[in-house]
Amino acid sequence: MLFRRKKIILSVLILLIIGLGIWFLTFAKIYDKKDLSYGVTFSLKEASDLGLDWKNLYIEILDDLKVKKIRLPVYWDLTEPERNIYDWEDIDWQIREAQKRNVQIILVLGERVPRWPECHRPDWAESLDKNERQKELLSFINSAVEYFKDRKNIFAWQVENEPFLKYFGECDELDIEFFDREIALVKKLDSRPIIITDSGELSMWVPAASRADIFGTSMYKRTYSQHFKTYINYPITPAFFRAKKNVISIFAHPQDWIVIELQAEPWCKVPFQSTSVKERSQTMDVEKFKEMLEFSSQTGFREFYLWGVEWWYWEKATQGNGEYWEIAKTLFGK
Repeated sequence: MLFRRKKIILSVLILLIIGLGIWFLTFAKIYDKKDLSYGVTFSLKEASDLGLDWKNLYIEILDDLKVKKIRLPVYWDLTEPERNIYDWEDIDWQIREAQKRNVQIILVLGERVPRWPECHRPDWAESLDKNERQKELLSFINSAVEYFKDRKNIFAWQVENEPFLKYFGECDELDIEFFDREIALVKKLDSRPIIITDSGELSMWVPAASRADIFGTSMYKRTYSQHFKTYINYPITPAFFRAKKNVISIFAHPQDWIVIELQAEPWCKVPFQSTSVKERSQTMDVEKFKEMLEFSSQTGFREFYLWGVEWWYWEKATQGNGEYWEIAKTLFGK
């Protein structure tokens, strides 16, 4: 009888421990939808590749969508086309137009910044050895921060983009010691927060989050896998991100956690502009767009930067489909 009672008590304790473990892993505050905040990442390179007038699109983002938060990559190859000769005009224009409308900017610095091929190295740097190229990159970052740090609407600096993601992009292997030097340089030059980003589904977050004032994750559900040669739907729920955030919080303590790249465009085998509507719909259509917004709202994050504003406009301007643009309008300018 005593043995049986001890067995029951032990079983209850085990169940309680399991229950508490599950609660710890999945529990996180889920914000009311009215408290969620949205922005976009804008790439002039992507807009130009789609055959769009990137300046016109940018003004539409500001004045029609009424976006109040924008992440802007500073492309090394475009802003230092010749060694030690800088051309800040395009990125300067974007920041000034945003400032006129009280729009908050995240400026992305480094060699690896948003949009394929991820690493945007100028041609003149290709022939340099690693040490010399790193020296030039630090010089570029130094020049960029010094040039832009008086812009009051720059909220934060992002240093590199998903630097610990080994499996994506045409980039050299990460030199962690050098990456830390990049972060230290930006911190030395300015006091605004440093954002470090990582893949939501394919990375462990700790190396990135432990270096970040603000940690930013990507959030994808449907992609084309070059490895498996097929379209995949990640078998994850919002609880996956809540649990991951809770666990990583034990090891890393950034001031804030945001979704820096929320999937809101197709991820096809080839660039989406070269595919059919049917092909694009395998990873993104109107229903999947709405589903992704709902999914993300349950992950315990509060701030989201949507990935795909150039595609929404391309659909509207060249395909006669303004649905994505109109849905996005409901998110911004609150």
